[in-house]
Parts: sequence; structure tokens; C-alpha cells
Amino acid sequence: MTDLFQQSSSRLDAAIAETASAISAGSLTKKSLFDTMTHMHGEGSAGGSWSQRDAFDLLEAGLSVHLSKAFSDVTQSAISDITATIQQLPTHTVRSEDQIRYQQFSTPADLAALAVILAQPRTSDIVLEPSAGHGSMVAMLPPVKALHLNELDAKRRTKLARLFPDAQITGVDGAMLTSLLDETIRPSLILMNPPFSRSQGRGVDGHAAVRHLRSALARLTPGGRLVAVMPDWFTTSAKLMKIYNDTLANCTVQTSCRLDKCYQKQGTNVAVRLYVIDKVPGNIRPSVLARDTVGELIANILVTKRCETRTAPQAQPVVAKPKAATLFRAMRAKPRSVPAVKRIVPTQEIGPVSYQKLEAPRPLGEQTGVYLPYRPSRVEIEGAAPHPTPLVESVAMGSIPAPVPQYEPNLHKRITVDALLSEAQLETVIYAGNAWEQYLDGIFTPSEEGVGLTLDEKGRRYRKGYFLGDGTGAGKGRQVAACILDSWLAGRHKAIWISKNESLLEDARRDWSAIGGMPGDIQPLSSWKIDEPIPFNDGILFVTYPTLRSQRQDATRLKQLLDWAEECFDGVIAFDESHEMGGVAGGEGARGAKSGSLQGIAGVLLQNHLPDARVLYASATGASDVNNLAYAVRLGLWGPGTAFSNREDFIGQIRSGGIAAMELVSRDLKALGLYQARALSFAGVEYDVLKHELTDQQIGVYDTYADAWAIIHQNMEEALALTNVVDDLEGGTLNSGAKAAARSRFEGSKQRFFNQVLLSMKLPTLIATINGHLDDEKSIVIQLVSTAESILDRRLNTLSPEERAELDIDLSPRENVIDYLERAFPTQQMRVYVDDTGEDRSMPLFDDEGRPVHNQQALAKRQELIEHICAMPPIKPALDGIIEHYGPDAVAEVTGRTKRLLSQSDGSQKLESRSARTNQSETDQFMDGRKKILVFSDAGGTGRSYHASLDAQNQSQRVHFLLEPGWRADRAIQGLGRTHRTHQATTPLFRPVTTNCKGELRFTSTIARRLDSLGALTRGQRQTGGQNLFDPADNLESEYAKAALVTWFSLLAEGKLTSTTLLDFQKRSGLSIVSEDGILEEDLPPIQRWLNRILALPIAMQNAIFDEFLALLEARVSAARDAGTLDIGVETIQVEKAEVAEDIVLRTDEKTGATSHLLRIDLTTKYKPITLERVLERCDWSEGCVLMKNAKSGKAALCEPSRHFMTERGDLIQRIILHRPLRREYHDQSDLAESAWEECGRRTFANLWNAEAEDSTSRLHRETIHLATGLLLPIWSSLPRDHLEVNRIVDQQGCSWLGRIVHDTDVADLLTKFGASSNLKLSKEAVLRSLCENRSVQIDQPFPALLKCSRVAGERRFEITGAPVAQLPWLKSLGCFTEIISYKTRVFIPVKSPERVIKALLSSN
Repeated sequence: MTDLFQQSSSRLDAAIAETASAISAGSLTKKSLFDTMTHMHGEGSAGGSWSQRDAFDLLEAGLSVHLSKAFSDVTQSAISDITATIQQLPTHTVRSEDQIRYQQFSTPADLAALAVILAQPRTSDIVLEPSAGHGSMVAMLPPVKALHLNELDAKRRTKLARLFPDAQITGVDGAMLTSLLDETIRPSLILMNPPFSRSQGRGVDGHAAVRHLRSALARLTPGGRLVAVMPDWFTTSAKLMKIYNDTLANCTVQTSCRLDKCYQKQGTNVAVRLYVIDKVPGNIRPSVLARDTVGELIANILVTKRCETRTAPQAQPVVAKPKAATLFRAMRAKPRSVPAVKRIVPTQEIGPVSYQKLEAPRPLGEQTGVYLPYRPSRVEIEGAAPHPTPLVESVAMGSIPAPVPQYEPNLHKRITVDALLSEAQLETVIYAGNAWEQYLDGIFTPSEEGVGLTLDEKGRRYRKGYFLGDGTGAGKGRQVAACILDSWLAGRHKAIWISKNESLLEDARRDWSAIGGMPGDIQPLSSWKIDEPIPFNDGILFVTYPTLRSQRQDATRLKQLLDWAEECFDGVIAFDESHEMGGVAGGEGARGAKSGSLQGIAGVLLQNHLPDARVLYASATGASDVNNLAYAVRLGLWGPGTAFSNREDFIGQIRSGGIAAMELVSRDLKALGLYQARALSFAGVEYDVLKHELTDQQIGVYDTYADAWAIIHQNMEEALALTNVVDDLEGGTLNSGAKAAARSRFEGSKQRFFNQVLLSMKLPTLIATINGHLDDEKSIVIQLVSTAESILDRRLNTLSPEERAELDIDLSPRENVIDYLERAFPTQQMRVYVDDTGEDRSMPLFDDEGRPVHNQQALAKRQELIEHICAMPPIKPALDGIIEHYGPDAVAEVTGRTKRLLSQSDGSQKLESRSARTNQSETDQFMDGRKKILVFSDAGGTGRSYHASLDAQNQSQRVHFLLEPGWRADRAIQGLGRTHRTHQATTPLFRPVTTNCKGELRFTSTIARRLDSLGALTRGQRQTGGQNLFDPADNLESEYAKAALVTWFSLLAEGKLTSTTLLDFQKRSGLSIVSEDGILEEDLPPIQRWLNRILALPIAMQNAIFDEFLALLEARVSAARDAGTLDIGVETIQVEKAEVAEDIVLRTDEKTGATSHLLRIDLTTKYKPITLERVLERCDWSEGCVLMKNAKSGKAALCEPSRHFMTERGDLIQRIILHRPLRREYHDQSDLAESAWEECGRRTFANLWNAEAEDSTSRLHRETIHLATGLLLPIWSSLPRDHLEVNRIVDQQGCSWLGRIVHDTDVADLLTKFGASSNLKLSKEAVLRSLCENRSVQIDQPFPALLKCSRVAGERRFEITGAPVAQLPWLKSLGCFTEIISYKTRVFIPVKSPERVIKALLSSN
């Protein structure tokens, strides 16, 4: 069909004029209208060039022309004439697809006239019609300053341009005026008749009209007027009350009318409402005037005067100034070709490192705490000197001897003679070489996708690797160099040394030179372009992890490295600080699944493509989570020949085993000779926490910023609605990714901000304490993370050359807030669409040229917030505050900053550039004693030493202030090792710095939580992770704390807390605690999120909240302490005495001789009854509890409802728990009524409970268990799968065993798998206990059968399956009974007296 509106403009103008003339004359009929269409197109509608709907559109256009001529200054008296005119016109009887799509119902002329009258237009008005149609609402306007018409339908826009040649015409979505309309258009008067139930992108949308109204109100100038035709449902009903109130907030509804029959000539009987709204605060619920027609309404309506309009402030977009380009920066010098120079090495005598093999492990030293003094367990190295500073290892690791090695390295003889390496460091060279003589089971090729290896008969064998897990200060760099030297002297003159950053190159050269190498042997890969071949054949390539992952188009550093190494490479690849590859497997983050880190992936691919390489991992903190061990592909933890089919299987099962299973990983690796983890002894190291009490002024500043962040939070949520990230009316999420990203950035920025505020506020106490230590002739080391360099860079980039010449920059943590607002505050408009499932979604909106569209209202909110923050008091950053106080001549800064801002004596500021060599220079000045204060960060501290070295001039005691621990537990602990290292004159004093702000516990909690798993994975015992610096009670993310938080939420919802109210807390924190129906949310916020939000509350409020929370936590911790389980982990079994009664070897490793055992251990334990106080507290807190006594035995019990059972037929079996002083018993509620248990009073209960508890404490309990221990990873899959947890058994003498408990009933099956035998005879108690725990028991004598627990007719029964028919009489004689169920005879043991039957069965065994 030919589009009517593509005809020539002259023919269209003539048709519109002819129609308008006919309307004026009162002669227009449907036939004459169709004749006009036929004349314009040259044919009738049957030809397909026009439709009846096109004719009615022409009618509306002609009507607009008629109204603009006849009623250009419409009055109330003219309404009747206009009504009469439209009554003579043909009724609209057809609708087009476009009309349905855009929901086009043109405004009746009399209603449009009424809207203009109520609008009270002025000659100074800028008028906007957001959904103009054919312009009927503005056709009768008197002259105005400017007219802006917006219409989404392109056909109607064409006619609007003909009808209103002086108007500005646009075609954007009327619901997104704040984003899509030119921001310079600020209307003072808006006339609108929006679509009622369809919107762009969403399709059917019940709230479309409200979205258009909100968008228009947002664009309306303050004081302006808006007249809107709205759907009948938009009113103050209970259902729409909130939407109505939110939409008209800060407005005044001058007039509210309801018209029932004004749309009949448009072909519908829909009722509408007419609102007159002024954008000034006032009443939004006037009386509603309801009539059928406009004519009836005009006689009773009151026209209100307009108020004065105010010019709305223009939102000024923040434009980042482009960085000035310089000639020198743009130039790239071509590297000079370096002629190959033959390497001349001074002759040094080379010889083997001889040692005596110890077939029996060396006796253990005296235990101190959780540490043992370290000596090599299986080798006695001839002429080797002990380590200069005593080394220790955890008790768990020390109790596992390494295997007897076979490898003998070759090194320069003077290394041993001159004690360049200690015996512990030489042991590493021996065991690394021994590991490299072995290969992983299987033949592999690198997978085509991902980072895995694929079994392939055409593949290659992969050499095993070695993991050096020594703590900071034990000399890992020297050991890495020695391993490379051993390989070098064996003729392998290529090696790859990968480390954290370029600044560690000099440290690597220092360690290499110290044992006989030449500094020039080590060259950085970054010296060559990424697409250039590396010119030298012999040497050590130094590569940083960022360099390893880098790429440019089709060239990568990884390929460059592989080309240099060549496929046959069999030298050393040393991954120093290997934990930097920890993210290779990805994982779960706050925003869902995270992909693997690029540098981790590059590191694994390097290993996969060089199968014969000798891989050495070196890290004091190899993994803080078992998932982060994914990079260690050469340790043989999974794959062929192991108990785990792949990496995912390994990670899943070890996680299921708990933290103790993580300890087992490191112990097993040591037993296989693939791992070693020693640490400097902390004997003599002092700890003293420095606490700063916040002043009233500081609290006031903190609270001011807390209020400011609350305002930002509220504005961010509003901006998410404005930009269509969330539905502004229904609250549903339209773009979950954008919403999560916005909230994540907000919370991250907030945490960093308050962390910086607290750091700055600690300075007065910190400086005073530093002065005291300086007076005592001590040296100061301050550890932090933040340097504020990124803020300084952004500030400098916004300065003009003139401003740079006279710097006046105020760096403050508030810059973090402004940075968040400018870079991350949600302003980009989203476009709504309907996805394949029919759900509303949104995606970023771009204009026709591909530029992002921003919501002007959100931009304005952002600008207001920036203005607010900039007016708040500044706070000096901690690092700059320290340097400003003592001066740069007194403070050595080793942070890696490339520039810093210094205050000069005259008050002016100076920008100082710092090169890569500055860190080394500053360190030398501190170690020489020229500067007595050193500040270091993670970026500058890695690999460096600040201890009181015997080789340094400055040998005074170091006072190490942990000012900012940061978020990475491993890096915080590494930092502590910078001042406590080998070969030192004095041990340091560690001083964590904190405040009395309870929210700061958030930071120490993060560290404490990570220490549990970090210590377990890298030391074989989790209590070693933090070297006792952090109190385990600071772990606010423990199971005790999580349970306490649930209780706190419940009390908050019930209104029983004094710190805050539910509504205030939800508003300030943004957390949802209760649902719309007033009950607790099913998924309450996790404790991590709660802790994050607490930090941004005013000090008094957060302290009060923490007091309540910690009181609840203490109740649980106290109960655990009374039970003797606090701080030992749920996997630790503490006993009075443990004796090994039988030791069966299950497996012996062919290569190392390490063994796996099944121990039978006799345990003697003291009974630890629950105290009366605890059981009464449970009675008071839990619902449905009853105090009971047993009339026969005289014992007491607390009866509490338990989870119920449901049978297959749907019958519910009521269950209860009986809490006894020493145990808990589960019973069916029906059984309780038939027992001797009866309700009793509180006093009687207390007397009976105390009597049993006192009696039990004087008795000992003896039992026998079986424990699979020793080398467990290879036999993991052979052990029972229903009990994966790893347990530690510890007795009062300090003896401990780590392994997996094997139930008596599973022992025989396990021994059968390994071809071992045992004299174990099942006891009736063990069998009965298994049946009560729903575990089956297999017997072989007197006949093969299975004893199991079954449920029949809603009752629990003990059943014998597989019994021969001939044995039924004998079983019945023992007391068994039979029942025929589903044509099958089943045999049951009496539940009330099973002992006789079980004893008879076992005695025949």
C-alpha cells in the first residue's frame, strides 16, 4: 500500500485545506471525506493506496486546521460550539495496526479546548506536547514563545510539520524525555494525552500513562503547569496510592475531573481523568469533579491562576579533559641490536651436595604452641650451616616426615663452605630436584579449549613440579636461584623466572649473584617488543605476571616466551609469588560467576605447552582457598593415578571435607616430597595493639559523611528507576547486571571511603606513639595499602596549564566519593524491551550515531550530590599526613607511587616525580639509618626487607604498625614478614592500629576469616595463619556470628532493639529485612553485606548495633567455650587420652614410600554435660519446649519439637528431641506418650539435671574408633562416601592424628579393597549405633545378610534382608518377627529389645 503521507506536500496541503473548509461549512460527511482521499490519490481505496483509517487521519488533520483558525484564543463560551462541530463529524469506526501499536486516540476537540483553558497559557511560555498526534491539544493555543511537539509515529510527524511549521518537531519516546529530549528544552507549560496501556519496548504496559506523566513532570520547569488527560485508574485508590503519591510528589493538583463519555466520536466509551498540575509543593488530593461530558463539566469548573515559574538549573555534564599528547610520549624508539657477546664466567669449583639419608625420621623438637623447631627430617647435609634465624613449622606438618630423597644436586662448593645457603635451603634444592625426576601418570596434550590437559596416546609425559611454601623472610628468592643454578650447572642454560612486578628484578639479580651467578644472566622480557624474537640463547628470562598475560592484536607475550623456550625446554620455570595465579579457575563473586584471571590462565598454558619443564611454585601464601590451587597442575593432585578424576572433583570433595581436609592437602604433598613450608620462629616477637579513641569532632565529621552516603544511596536508587534499570512504578528489575554493577560499585566505593576516613582519623594517636618510639631509638615501619595516587592523577588531568603552575590540590578521601559519582553513578538511559520469555528487560540506549544517551534528571541529581560533597570538611590521607608531619627527609616511602604532592615551607605545593629506582633508594636510606621512618604498601613491599639485618647499619628494633591490613589476608601476612626475616639483630614489635569504631571490625573480620583457610592450606594447620596477631573472636563471619545475626534480624523485626528501628535501618542500609506482608524475608542479607552496610552508619548507631550483636554472639561463643569446642573447629575431637591399639598399612607409595594407614584408636574422654543455665536459656528462647522428668529413672530432659517425617503415603510423623545432659535423643511424639516421661516444674527439673550433670563429670567415657590417616589423597575415593569430613584427634599429651573416621561397620569392606585383614569383631553397640543413625551393616556369618533401618506403616523398624528361608525359625526363636508385605516375607528385629538378636548374630560371626 502506498503511504498517503509520501504524496507531494502540495497535494497533502490541498487535501487538509479542503477537509478543514468542509468542517467549517458543516458539510463534511464520510462520503465527502472519501472523495477527497480519492482525488488526492487518483483512485479509490480498493486500489490499496489508502485505507479508511488514512481518511480519518486526514479528518483529524483538517480538524486541527479548523480549530486553529476558528478558535485561536478559545474561551469557555466556545466549548458548546466546538462540541456541536465534532458531533456533526463522522464517527471513527476503524483502527489501524499503527493505532493499536502506538495506542493512538486523538483528544476530542472539546476536551482539548478545555485543557487549553485550564492551562492558562502565556505569551512567554515554552509549550511541550509529548504525544502530539495531529496537534489537537495545541491547535487552539494563543501565541506562545516556543512550541515543541513530540510524536513517535513518523506518519503523524510528517503532518505535524505541515500543520505547525513554526514548531520544533521530535520523535522520541515520551516516557524518556529526561534522557532523549534536548536538555536545553525546559517547558513551562505541558499539554499531554499519553498512551494509556502501551509503551515503547514493553508493549502492553498497564502503567504507560504514568511513565509519560513522570517523564513530563521531570522536564517541566519549577512553577510550571501541566494539563494531562489520564486513564480512569490513575487516582488515589488503595492499589494506586503509592504510585499516585510518588508521581505527584512536590506538586500541586489544582484540578481533578472525571469524564465518562467524552470519547464516543473516537469510537470508544472509555472514561478519562483530567488533571491540572502545578510544579510547586502542595495538595495533591483535591475534590474530584465528575461529569459525563465536557459540556456538563465546563459550567462547574473553576479555572485556577498560574504561579510564577522559576528557571531550572541546567545540568552541567562533566567533561573529562583530554590528556595532552607529547612528542616524546608518542615516539617509540627502535631497540638497538645488541651483538652477541660470549659469556665469560669466573671459574668456580663445582661438586655434589653430599648428604646422609636418614631411614628413620629425625626426632621432633620440643613443641611451642602450634609450632615445632625445624630441621630436615630425612637428610643430614655434610658441612651445611643451620639457618641463621631459627625456623619452625606447624605441628601438623612437623609430624609428617618427608620421603627419603634420591637426587643429589651439584652446586658451587663455596655455597656450602661459606654458608651461602643454609641446610634448610639446600634441602629445598634436593627435594625440588627429586620431584623433577618424576612424572605425572598418563600421557597428555594441551586441550584445544580452556586450560586443561587431555589424555592422548600421541601426547607427552609431564614432569612433576615442586611447591616451596616457606614463609616471608625464610629466603625463598635465594632458594629459587639455587634451584635454577643446579639446573644450569647440569647443562640446562635456559630458565624462566616469573615474579610479581618489575621492581623485583634487582632482587632476583641480587639472589642469583649471591650464589655465583652474574647479574647480566637475568634479563627482563619487557626489554623486547611483543612481536620480536628474543635474541639471546643462554640466560634467565625475568617475566612479570602482567607481562605474561599481555597481548597486542595477534601477538602475545606467551607465544614469544614459548618460541624462545622451544618445545624441548627442560629448564626451570620458577613461579615466584605463585598465588598471583590463584584466580585461574574463576569462582563465585558478589555478582555471580567470575571468569578465570588472565595471568593465571597464561601461567597454566605456559606449563601445559612445556611438558618437560621443571616447574617450581614459590609462595608463602599459595592459596587462601582450595579453588585457588588450580594453577598447581604439576603436583598431581587430580587426574589419572589419583582419587580425583579432575580439578572440579578435587575441589568439591576437599571442600566437603572442611578446613581440616585443606590441612591434609599440604601434609600429603609433603609426604610425597612435593611441598615444604617453613617459617621464621616468632620467638621474641612482641604484639601490642594500638587503639585510637575517636574524638567528638572526629565522630561529628564521620556522622556527617554517613548522612551524605545515605543521601547518595537514596539518589542512586532513584537514578536506577529513572534510567530504567529498575521499573520506577512496579519496582521490578529490568537489567539485573546493571543493577548489580551499580550497587556493587556503590558499596565498594563506600567501603574504601570509610576505610580511608578511619585511617586518617588514627593519625593523631599514631604520630604521638611514633614519637615515643623514636625517642627510644627505635625504627618505624608503617604498612598500608592505599596511596591515593589514582585520585591525584585524575585531579591533575582536570587542571589547566595555569593551574598546574600554581598547584592548590586538596587530596581527601572525599575525592573517592566524587570519583564514584563522576565515574560510576548510574546516568545512562536504558531502553526497555520484552525478552523471549515475555519479561520486561532493559539494555543501554544509544543515539543514531552510537553515542550513549544519558538521563538528564539523573545527571542533575549527580551534580547536586557533587556540589554537596565538595562543601563538606576535607580529611588528610594517611600517607600524605605522615609525610607532611615528619617531612620527606625523615620518611622513606616505598609504595610504588610515580608521583606525590609535597607541601613546602611557604605553604605552596610541589609535584615530585618518582622513578622505579626510588623505592630501592628509599629502602637503602632506611636500612642505613638516614631515615628512621619507612612507609610501604603492597605495591612497593613485595620481595623487600626492612628488618634489623645484621648486614645493615640500622640495627635498631623495628616497630611495625599495621595501619591498613587491606582485603587480602595473604598480602597482609606477607607484609608482616618484611620486618621479621632471617639474619636479624632484633625481633620486631608488631602493632595493629585500630579505633573504637565498631564498624572497623569489618576489616579485621575479613582478615581473620581468611586466616583459617590460609593457614590450613599453606602450613598444614590453620592456627598458624596469622601468627597470633588477630584474635579469632574478631571473626565476625563464623558460624556463631551468622546464627547471632539471624536472631538480631528477628529482634529488629519485632521492635525489641534499642539501637535502631526497622524502618530507619532499612532506609539507611538499603537492606530488606521483612517482606511486604510484614514477615522476615526468606533470604536474609548475608553477614558480609550486613557488615558492609553497618560501616556507613553514624558512629553511635553502629556502636549500639554492634553492642547488641556482640552480646548475642557472646552467648553462642560462651556456650561453645563451656562445651570446649571454641576455636578448635567442629572437626577437632579433644580427648583425655588416645592410644593406638592397631595399625594397618593400607597402601605404600611406590616412589616415596609414604604410607596410608587405618588406625584403631582407644579413646578416653571426660563427659562434658550441658550446663543447667544453657538448657534453661534454650527453653526460654525456643518455642514449644517442655521441661520433663522420667518417672522410672529420675532423669531430666528438655523436650523440644523437631522436624517431622513424612511417609510415602503422605502421613506426617510428629518428632521431638529430648535434650539430656550428655546427649540428644530423637523420638516419635506418639512414643513419648507411652513412655515414663512426664512434665515437671522448673525447680524439680533443675535438681534432677544438676544431679546427673555432676555425676557425669566425675566419670570417664571409653570408646574405640578407626581412623584412616597418613597419605590420604591417593585413597580418598576408596574411603566411605557418606562421611567426607576430616577430623583431628588431640589428647592432653599433645599427640594428634589427622584423618577420616571409618565407622566400624565399614572397616571390613575397606580392608577388603586393599587386601588387608583385621581381627576386628563388630560389637552389638556399634551395630545398634549404625542402625540408629540410618546406616546399614553387612554381616557374613552365620549367613550373608544386610541389617538396615526401614520405615513401615509410619514406624521405624530394624530389618534383616537376605536371610535364607531355612533360618527363619531360628531368627523367630531369637525374638524376630515376620510380616508379608507386597507378597514378600520380611524379617524384623524388635525395636525395643534388639540387643539379644544382634548379639546372637554377631556371636555366630
